[in-house]
Amino acid sequence: MPRRNRPKSSRRPDSTARPLGSGFGFARTETGPDGDWIVRTVPAAQAQKDYRCPGCDHEIRPGVGHVVAWPADEYGTVRDRRHWHTGCWNGRKRSGRGFGLR
Repeated sequence: MPRRNRPKSSRRPDSTARPLGSGFGFARTETGPDGDWIVRTVPAAQAQKDYRCPGCDHEIRPGVGHVVAWPADEYGTVRDRRHWHTGCWNGRKRSGRGFGLR
């Protein structure tokens, strides 16, 4: 009998039940004028929904890599998370936009 190299069950966990950021790589902590933020990079292949960037107020379309940031003292609930274009997040200190989201 041939050898089976994959598990018999290919069930995947429900995507709504997974904790924040699982599968998106590691998170880092960044400090800004508005406090400490946990920042996670979302690769383009994982970006599947539309979001509104608080830095430029434009849409982040599916398939566009971006970052997700939330206050470091929170657990990253949906209410606290903000999706930013990577360039907007990196330039937020210069522009002064997006602070005070807590």
